[in-house]
Amino acid sequence: MNLRDLKYILAVAETRHFGRAAERCFVSQPTLSGQIKKLEDELGVVIFERTNRSVEVTPVGEAILAHARLALEQAGAIEQAARAHQDPLSGALRVGAIPTISPYLMPLVLGPLKRCCPKLRLILSEEITETLLGRLSRHEIDAALLATPVDDTEFEAVALFEEPFWLAYPSEHPLGAKASISAHDLEEVELLLLADGHCLSHQVMDVCHLAERPTRGEMADLRASSLETLLQLVGAGFGCTLVPALAIRSAWMNDSGIGIRPLHLPDAYRRISLVYRRTFPRRQALETFAEVIRAQLPDSVRRLP
Repeated sequence: MNLRDLKYILAVAETRHFGRAAERCFVSQPTLSGQIKKLEDELGVVIFERTNRSVEVTPVGEAILAHARLALEQAGAIEQAARAHQDPLSGALRVGAIPTISPYLMPLVLGPLKRCCPKLRLILSEEITETLLGRLSRHEIDAALLATPVDDTEFEAVALFEEPFWLAYPSEHPLGAKASISAHDLEEVELLLLADGHCLSHQVMDVCHLAERPTRGEMADLRASSLETLLQLVGAGFGCTLVPALAIRSAWMNDSGIGIRPLHLPDAYRRISLVYRRTFPRRQALETFAEVIRAQLPDSVRRLP
């Protein structure tokens, strides 16, 4: 058994296909299949159930894959430790971020991070919270920028900042006459929400004290898949929504048909954290990344120590 064999079985588990796994590992399919068969014979167990139509992981295979991921991460940590002796902030750092953070935070951070750590190569992906946590658990990314608490002993979190919500409304809306928005005002608005799966929807519902989504009427049918689309619906007069402070930009406030007002509510904010596995060995890279983020934050959010 060697690290190459472990990479092969992980590739098959993730692709559920021997041909695609071989392409990912840059070997021929017979070579990959033969090595996996030798590994199964050596261990005396079947890792994959193979049919003409599918490849499934056996229960004992799942246990072996969990150890394989850890073994490969630790092997990578050995390489990183050797590199860190010369430069602790070099190499790739794979970070995921939810779509309601990434487009607004990353433009502030990428330039300063490159200047601060020119040998650190940030690999960024953008997906919803559930997907990012799954990828983090499978060691496919190193950390994730999330806006929801993570209750899992596998992970740790560094709190970065608290981001207030603002109300975005059609420019002709009666709320435009108000200097700030109260809880009573929110009870009266036609609220637009992102599609299911986005944590921002649940956070907005919490702020507005909604137990469930609208199930009837026009608002129930209008569910955008991105915050930008949601704001376009607001500008077109379909309703109002809550917007995180980092997303407030003059680009869409000018001539977009959208007005904004602050919320005078104690719980009208979300907390952004950098979440990572407890076993992740390159803590200094994460700490530096977190400090660069804090240093670039605008005054519209509250930095956390």
